[in-house]
Amino acid sequence: MAITLTRSNPQGEIGFLSDIRRMNVGMTRARRKLLLVGDSSTLCRHPFIGELLAYVKGVGGYRTAHEVEGMEAVQLP
Repeated sequence: MAITLTRSNPQGEIGFLSDIRRMNVGMTRARRKLLLVGDSSTLCRHPFIGELLAYVKGVGGYRTAHEVEGMEAVQLP
């Protein structure tokens, strides 16, 4: 499952994404993999998403756009 968190602004405002109930519904629907795409410098200002980002970094699941740009395409079954 892919969730795009496209909010990016200098004020760090994430709007409706700040409702963790919405995030919970989206994130718990993934069965095998969850791909979150967004501007980490904006998103990490929210306490819940900041903790999630720290966890993902801690388990080695975080990639920057520059890292992904150089990766080979993944073939899905």
